[in-house]
Amino acid sequence: LLGVQLDTIDIEPAMNTYSGMLETLAGGKPIDRGTMAENIQSRSRAIILMSMSNALGSMVLTTGNKSEISVGYATLYGDMCGGYSVLKDVYKTDVFRLARWRNQMTSNVLNGPPGSIIPERVITKAPSAELRAEQTDQDTLPPYEMLDDILSCLVEGAMGLNEITERGHSPELIMRVWQMLDAAEY
Repeated sequence: LLGVQLDTIDIEPAMNTYSGMLETLAGGKPIDRGTMAENIQSRSRAIILMSMSNALGSMVLTTGNKSEISVGYATLYGDMCGGYSVLKDVYKTDVFRLARWRNQMTSNVLNGPPGSIIPERVITKAPSAELRAEQTDQDTLPPYEMLDDILSCLVEGAMGLNEITERGHSPELIMRVWQMLDAAEY
């Protein structure tokens, strides 16, 4: 909708090469599924984007938001690769709110044309890293409304288990999110 040039570069050749190089790590099996393969996909895209940056002088922007980064759903040297992290302090639920707000802008206050520039399908589609077929973030994460509230309580509020439980979250879920946050902060 902004008239931006879209280039598509197939990462399958890189994935095949990495699979051959790393199959001994996977016990001689192809690395075509699982976390290792998913992270290699993200890192392969990052290599291409950084190569384009070097060739063209453009800056790569990272794609992870505060929710994803906080729980380890932004790949180190993959989604987190770039010169600037635009959404580093923006929770996923706020990203969607900002997208809706931007689409409602009717004046030319912002760069770009007034009105809707983000297709509604992008906002309403279930969040997914799209690293495997039929994958959604909610396969392994709580709904972002819950996740973001718990993360906000832990990160900004420095709240304890009892305080967060009083907000309606189960102690088990709070501990699970805290463990993901702790592991992602290594």
